[in-house]
Amino acid sequence: MTNVTSIEAEVRERAGKGAARATRRAGKVPAVIYGGKQEPSLIALDPRIVIRELHRAGWQSRLYEINTGAAPIRALIRGIQFHPVSDAPEHVDFQRLVSGERIKVFVPVHFENDGISPGLKRGAVLNVVRHAVEVYCDPDHIPEQFTADLGPLDFNDNVRWHDLKGAENVKPVIDRDFVVATVVPPTKIEAAPEPAAAAAATAKAPAKAAAKK
Repeated sequence: MTNVTSIEAEVRERAGKGAARATRRAGKVPAVIYGGKQEPSLIALDPRIVIRELHRAGWQSRLYEINTGAAPIRALIRGIQFHPVSDAPEHVDFQRLVSGERIKVFVPVHFENDGISPGLKRGAVLNVVRHAVEVYCDPDHIPEQFTADLGPLDFNDNVRWHDLKGAENVKPVIDRDFVVATVVPPTKIEAAPEPAAAAAATAKAPAKAAAKK
């Protein structure tokens, strides 16, 4: 089921850099909603809402319902501009969604059962190639996440696209069965000698040297 988050916004009357600066001086973050074969909608957001969403995992695939007092607008966050010094959000780009109009979106991959993976239990490392996968999908069927089961994986086993759960209603942008993650065996390191063995070897060395004289 598509994950929907409702957020409140104010309508902005004017576009342009001057109007955007005025919005920031008023303590708001200017934003625009484009797409859907409609004129762009200018809005202003509470910066606390933007920061809250950025701190939540999966915001790139989260469907937002933006309320401005009129009919709610469904949209995805497509870009965020930050202040070069403070890193505070300065502008947000949303894409308006239309039912039946397929879009591209990144969906995060969630890895589970790492604690029972034979390879990981024996010291292997999970090399994640893709933390998120870009797919084509309908706005009504945006997955919240894909799930990868690490439980049966041993050394050198892979998680591929066809292994992911939750991908029934989408198509990957990459047209092949690509690798998402690999279980990499540990690097072999020669064990250091035990202290007692090292001391015995040191004691034998002078004795051998005396025998040769």
